[in-house]
Amino acid sequence: MRAPPAGLAFLKETHQLKADVDIRRLTVKPLNPAVQPSSRVQVISWMGEIAGTGDMSGSLDVLATYAGASYYMLAREDMFQENGLSFVITSNWPFDLVKKIGGTLAASQARVSEMEKCLSLLQPQLHILPDEGCIPKGTDRQYCAMTFCVGNIRFALLLMFPEGTVPSMERLREVGLLCGYSASFGIGYDLKVERDIDLTERELECLYWIAEGKTSDEMATILGISRNTINNYITSVMRKTATKTRSEAIAYAVRNNLV
Repeated sequence: MRAPPAGLAFLKETHQLKADVDIRRLTVKPLNPAVQPSSRVQVISWMGEIAGTGDMSGSLDVLATYAGASYYMLAREDMFQENGLSFVITSNWPFDLVKKIGGTLAASQARVSEMEKCLSLLQPQLHILPDEGCIPKGTDRQYCAMTFCVGNIRFALLLMFPEGTVPSMERLREVGLLCGYSASFGIGYDLKVERDIDLTERELECLYWIAEGKTSDEMATILGISRNTINNYITSVMRKTATKTRSEAIAYAVRNNLV
């Protein structure tokens, strides 16, 4: 069987799926509907051929067209708070629109609890693009976002559709599962979250003692520093991990093998 052509992705993958910073030179175009797989069996067959090569762009081409989408973006949800476009894995969204959506995604994530994030896995959700975002002609302003996990990393798949398209929720869930399958070949299960290195030794100590159920006063006594300093470290931990409470910070630490 002939493998489908790889899509035009404006970011290149490395073994750590880092964003290519030299992306302004590239142009984007919608996926070619002529390569749309006709059945689930064909999709699975193509995915089996592509996934082993680690070609995330080729995989997303197949999955996006199977879902009826024109544009795709695969992103690291845990990195939405970062500056720049480091959260993007691969995408054929227009560059300016990606810059606009980054802040929207970060703000949306900050309003959601860790429990809500877990419950929303593989559940397609429809959103509206920011008014100031310039979308390609013939593309609907409504887009679909769906999250899934590979190992201890949470990803977000964002799809834009032609105007008037009503996406199938069942097919979108299939796409999410297959995207996770493909991503597992590209990153490996033992890849640590890059944000981990941002935590200082003292912040990791505080995170450990929080997980042990210690209060700020108790941690101050154990570590020999003031209660205010302890609280500053904890505030810094929650900012870096995009969590809002100590319980969420503990959940993050456990999920990423920090404690």
